[in-house]
Amino acid sequence: MTIHWCGTGLSALPGLRRLISAGQDVTVWNRTLETAQKAVGDLTNRVRAFDFDTLSAEVTEGDVVVSMLPGDWHVPLAEMCINKGAHFVSSSYISPEMRDLHAKALLRGVSCVNEIGLDPGIDHLMAHHLVAEYRASDAFNPENDLSFLSYCGGIPKHPNPFRYKFSWSPLGVLKALRSPSRSIRDFKELNVARPWDALSSYTAPLPDPETFEVYPNRDSVPFLDDYGFEPSWRVKEFVRGTLRLDGWSRAWSDVFAEIETLEGDAGEARMREMSDAFWRQNAYDKGEPDRVVLCVSLKAERGEDVVWHKTFVMDAWGDEHGTAMARLVSIPVSMAVEAVLAGEIPPGVSPAPSDPALVERFLDKVGDLAQHLQVVDHLG
Repeated sequence: MTIHWCGTGLSALPGLRRLISAGQDVTVWNRTLETAQKAVGDLTNRVRAFDFDTLSAEVTEGDVVVSMLPGDWHVPLAEMCINKGAHFVSSSYISPEMRDLHAKALLRGVSCVNEIGLDPGIDHLMAHHLVAEYRASDAFNPENDLSFLSYCGGIPKHPNPFRYKFSWSPLGVLKALRSPSRSIRDFKELNVARPWDALSSYTAPLPDPETFEVYPNRDSVPFLDDYGFEPSWRVKEFVRGTLRLDGWSRAWSDVFAEIETLEGDAGEARMREMSDAFWRQNAYDKGEPDRVVLCVSLKAERGEDVVWHKTFVMDAWGDEHGTAMARLVSIPVSMAVEAVLAGEIPPGVSPAPSDPALVERFLDKVGDLAQHLQVVDHLG
């Protein structure tokens, strides 16, 4: 069985190199051969120029296709895999079009695993662990009021005046700032048109507690079901969000004001100009360490009393082997590939696994990838 790894961008390499180094049967596909050869040429000569038809002709039943390509490639590749009886793995969010492939994947006995990078991915694993532990605790009661928070951010290890640095094109960040979000606050849905309309502070329970700015990201509400929350549970707060350095909103205030005015083709052109300028002014220097902070927390209250409260807190930064972002995105992807080949992930379209054994195995590995990983019991 062959692993067809598509894409050798910055966030793909540690996981790809891990699979090749482990002796897996890997063919590497990339649009630019020279880039791929530079990335993995010391480990393998099985590097091919990415072309959908050529790849499709090579894929056979039981193979695994990994897509680390732009998002519009995921569904066509997954469809091709299902037709061939091959499996599919991606770190990206499950789109409605991907979800529509679930029944067909089930019928073919094919696993299409998504959302198994950093965020989404490691955050899902932490959420599954916390919910399972809470359910098994003496504090569990369906009448408790629950608050769930998940905040993740890639930030500079050494803060700059802009309070942010870019490891790839800033255009995606700028477009995300125009996206609405849906979460739960004070037992009600909170719908926000722009992130800066829902900014708040969060103090991460690191060894030296640190305060960040946070805001809701995308649509949090469907993850209630994904994380095993029962419809009858009383959910006071539920948010999956983005974490930024304290002072980020002040440094970006002019950016927010301009983005709000941009419309149509002229607006798109202006965003590209802004993106190019940000890339010149605030990209990571060669060898400069990035940082990733992830906090996932579940709290249960009964009346005025907190009866259960635990938080996963992770702090990781780049080192001589590469960026924190790259290893935290791509190594979980490589572990998902191994789990699929071992028949440990069932057929169908699915996000990061919720099976307790896989959750623990993946989180044990995360402990090796981060400089700090801890479960904080706020009740001691």
